[in-house]
Amino acid sequence: MPTTGFCNELKGSKSMKEKKQLLKGKRILIVDDDTDVLETLEDLLPDCKTEKASTFEDARNFLLKQTFDIAILDIMGVNGYELLQITQRQKVIAVMLTAQALSPEHVKKSYTEGASFYIPKEEMAKIESFLEDVLDALEKGKNPWDKWLERMSFFCEKTFGNKWKKDDPNFWNNFPFY
Repeated sequence: MPTTGFCNELKGSKSMKEKKQLLKGKRILIVDDDTDVLETLEDLLPDCKTEKASTFEDARNFLLKQTFDIAILDIMGVNGYELLQITQRQKVIAVMLTAQALSPEHVKKSYTEGASFYIPKEEMAKIESFLEDVLDALEKGKNPWDKWLERMSFFCEKTFGNKWKKDDPNFWNNFPFY
């Protein structure tokens, strides 16, 4: 008798291969003031068509003149929150990427200002998987932050301490909002 427990758990959710197809050919704008980060992210997204910007001005010009499916936005070095506002107007899915703005407050700000995900640069190697989660959730009409909380709770506890949600219990007890 074949074992099907794990397979049954995955029924109704996309297989890894199907999820990979979600990113294939997507146009992604990568914005960071560190050229090593730009190159690394481009390498980590081989199935995507990427553009890179290392300044706010270049990123704004790309967003206003071209069409993108996703924008990966550094927060600090390129005025990421201002770029996030532009992505919202252009209807581009945005994820925030940060090393300097790593705090529960920036997670909340990213969420409330319309980002679809918040990624610490320490976790950048998982970018493909994170973007697949976002696209999969949006395709199903779900909030991508559900998956964020599931994936990043351990990281947040390790980084911010086990009381990281205590700063604003009203927010975190109802997170993510629908």
